[in-house]
Amino acid sequence: MPFDPIRSLAKARHEFGEHGGVNMSIEASTTFTVMQAGTMPDIFGGHVGPETEGGGCYLYGRHFNPTVYALGRSLAALEGTEAAYCTASGMAAISGAVIQLCQPGDEIVTARTIYGGTHALFENFLPDRMGVKVRFVDAADPAQVATAMTDKTRLVYCETVSNPTLDVANIPELARIAHARDARLVVDNTFSPLIVSPAQHGADIVVHSLTKFIGGCSDIIAGAICGSREFITSLMDTHHGALMLLGPTMTPASAFDLSLRIPHLGLRIPEHSRRALLFAERLADRGVPVWYPGLPDHPGHGLLKGMMNEGFGFGGIFGIDAGTRDKAFALLDTLQNKHRFGYDAVSLGYFETLMSCSGASTSSELSEDEQRAAGILPGYVRVSIGYTGDAEDRWAQFESALVEVGVLSKTTA
Repeated sequence: MPFDPIRSLAKARHEFGEHGGVNMSIEASTTFTVMQAGTMPDIFGGHVGPETEGGGCYLYGRHFNPTVYALGRSLAALEGTEAAYCTASGMAAISGAVIQLCQPGDEIVTARTIYGGTHALFENFLPDRMGVKVRFVDAADPAQVATAMTDKTRLVYCETVSNPTLDVANIPELARIAHARDARLVVDNTFSPLIVSPAQHGADIVVHSLTKFIGGCSDIIAGAICGSREFITSLMDTHHGALMLLGPTMTPASAFDLSLRIPHLGLRIPEHSRRALLFAERLADRGVPVWYPGLPDHPGHGLLKGMMNEGFGFGGIFGIDAGTRDKAFALLDTLQNKHRFGYDAVSLGYFETLMSCSGASTSSELSEDEQRAAGILPGYVRVSIGYTGDAEDRWAQFESALVEVGVLSKTTA
């Protein structure tokens, strides 16, 4: 039977509040009591913990917290992994996972087209501060990944659907290539929660920015790492754990709030996807250059279709080319300030539409040459479509703005 993230989540969701409440309680304590003093050394030594039979062996809020731990179990169920733990941000999840896997002298092969913050981590921080060599390749061509790997390669990194150009990663093939060289495949699934379950296609570790679609309200910065129980436990090791020692701790209040968003993620994602497909099809019909993997002529359409979980669509993000950066800025200003269509803001996955010129914002860490190599055009506008308002009214606003700034002619509209 194919993996069903909603069914998996439903089976895992059995958290009660302290007094029998239908919502779990917020455990706000920073430190925890042990009932026998002899238990403390075992907790510090990693011999007992929340996963131990009987449970309840918590140590300190930077280590494991019951509320954060419960959210991690929900995310593990969502991704179909053995375990998960949550962090203070998406970048904390990415950097924590990568640092745990690598040491000086190791190498990473990564997709060229990735979120700007991740690109900066790979291009600057890891080589300069940790002595980890990173090779950037076109991950849409798995042969390039295989060629770039050496005996020192510890991990292959990609995004299921790339930020911002929406390239689709061939996760099964990348996993095969990585595993053949005894490396791990780490996949950022931020753009496609529920839509694709990378661990079911061979990914070893799945990371998320929970700030985006899973949070859904643009009010909480958070991240998550999903993987084997062994790997998640290693992250919390008191001597060598990247999360334990670097301390990107998620607050229990944030974990509680996020736990209330996950049950209706299965309702939100299909509507994001439905509207994105509606806009992308109409833009394509009118001759506007549009990027969306739900369109049959998108290079990754068939690949994504083969990896998708049924019923969630192709995602809530599309991109268009306004032609120039100035036209992109004019379009954003017109959409936001005249038509109240959405917001000129970074981030995505909000219930309102968020739009930005990627090269001038979330991909600005890349040089012009790197942007060109990644396929990010100067006038590229990334649109994370919201689901407020009537879809036809929203389209009328969008089409009108395209005409007003000269991206679309009146005769074509």
